[in-house]
Amino acid sequence: MRFTISKRQRRLLWLMNILTTLAVLAFAAALLFAQDEGATVEVSGAPIDVLPLSLVTDSAPVVLDITDTTARVNFIGTEALACYLIYGTDETYGDVTNDPDMAQAAIIEHNPIMVGLEPETEYTFRMMGTSEDGQLYVSEVYTFTTTAADTSANANLLSPDNGTSVVEVSSNFGDGPNDGRWGVLNAFDSNTATEWSSNGDGDDAFFVVEFDAPRQINELEFQTRAMSDGTAITSSFTVTADDGTTYGPFVIDGSDISYTFDVNFVTETLRYDVEESTGGNTGIVDIAAYGEPAE
Repeated sequence: MRFTISKRQRRLLWLMNILTTLAVLAFAAALLFAQDEGATVEVSGAPIDVLPLSLVTDSAPVVLDITDTTARVNFIGTEALACYLIYGTDETYGDVTNDPDMAQAAIIEHNPIMVGLEPETEYTFRMMGTSEDGQLYVSEVYTFTTTAADTSANANLLSPDNGTSVVEVSSNFGDGPNDGRWGVLNAFDSNTATEWSSNGDGDDAFFVVEFDAPRQINELEFQTRAMSDGTAITSSFTVTADDGTTYGPFVIDGSDISYTFDVNFVTETLRYDVEESTGGNTGIVDIAAYGEPAE
């Protein structure tokens, strides 16, 4: 069963999300600034000791998938934690993020993603974790530098850079916009640090795009998103051309790599549909269509 909400309710949820994010940022920043070994902070008038995050992690956090605008931090804990990461160009920070695995509040493996970064810029970040018994942990301060701006041409015909527009999408997580944190445009950006996540669409997830002219499609490339509880994994999908012909199903054997499929058709629109999945917030890490203008 799918429930609908009014525009007013969506606006209230959007405002609540902003206020919650600001509150989390302020709270996390206060804790992170306070973290020296043995520090104590007050939460609702009660003193709480802040311990080093290293006490409950197997190894130091590693910055992965660094691009000119995004980066992912990975670390594995020895117990489940609910974590936030604050980041910025110096130790005043200014931005906050958490893990994209939205299935549960406390998890073992963490992959928070930093977005909206500037090319060739050094960033500072720090993490805060709360265990299921309420203990607070804070990491050391880390830095990394983004790569140079990517000026190469985007060969993906699905990319807006090539004049393609999104006509329809089943949903974006949290009812966000197409260019938002979980929006469908993340599926076309050739960046494994960003993802499109539907809002619990499972096998009903889909999108439709329109090219600026008819295209000969020769190859599809696809990597499914996945969540640590085993949901959100697409096992197979189809694509449909503007003449109504459906191609596939294209079978996916795992979520760790991209899969390539040879095709041969001409179309001015392309519809993507999940055929089979493990349910939940299905979506895409990256999808690409390669070809050339139709003759």
